[in-house]
Amino acid sequence: MQPDRWSSEPRLTPKGGLTGGEAMRIAAGSAALRKIPDGSAEQVNQALFGEPVRVFDRMTDAQGSEWAYVQLGLDRYVGWIRMASLAPAGPEPTHRVRVLRSFIYERADMKSRPSRAVSMNARMALGEIVGNFAEVVGSGWIFAPHIAPLDEIETDFVGVAQKFVGSPYLWGGRESAGIDCSGLVQISLQATGIYPLRDSDMQEQTLGMPFTPTADFSDMERGDLVFWKGHVGIMCSPTMLLHSSARDMHVEIEPLGQAVDRIRPIAGDVRSVRRFG
Repeated sequence: MQPDRWSSEPRLTPKGGLTGGEAMRIAAGSAALRKIPDGSAEQVNQALFGEPVRVFDRMTDAQGSEWAYVQLGLDRYVGWIRMASLAPAGPEPTHRVRVLRSFIYERADMKSRPSRAVSMNARMALGEIVGNFAEVVGSGWIFAPHIAPLDEIETDFVGVAQKFVGSPYLWGGRESAGIDCSGLVQISLQATGIYPLRDSDMQEQTLGMPFTPTADFSDMERGDLVFWKGHVGIMCSPTMLLHSSARDMHVEIEPLGQAVDRIRPIAGDVRSVRRFG
């Protein structure tokens, strides 16, 4: 994500510095968060099923669609979401989707109609269990092996990120059907219980510890985050970079040196490296 779209404060603070708001949740499989209340406007972020939001304002556009100005509960990002994608807050989620993608069905039957697709880290409160299916309160049924308790976290965010290889690039995306570079970092870390901010410039300032590599990057380690202006990638080995590439329009793995040479004419040299542990 480009760091110069807005300043940090407007991305994270509701207009006017509002507090409170109405607690709601995302009811769609995913919902585009847009810069302005217009369905053709830039998607600046994406909220997943079950994620909490707070609604600070509402408006109706010229086509009669109702929009909500919201702040996302997990990363504090603000923007506009269609009201049709929201529902009352309801019970607190207890589980999350642990696989890349699954479905919520109308009945506890794989042959019944799926009402929506849900992606990794989508959240839900569960009701009864029927066979291999778990009731998603207020929404339908999901294949139980595809979910895990919220406190049952992954231990390797790089391994999580590698599951997205081949997923298409989507500006502002955070799911397997479309994801951008900082969305890949965010989703992967969230699966391990770490909840980073959304955009690459925010992540560069807040994740891990600063690390100064050698000129040839020969001392890089698996899990290092590599930042350019407006771009971030994850080292999946000391020499290979995993990232959602806007050039090739999918999540891929390539040699770090190759990526450095290719990105230099577009975004300059590597700006920083952040290391965990």
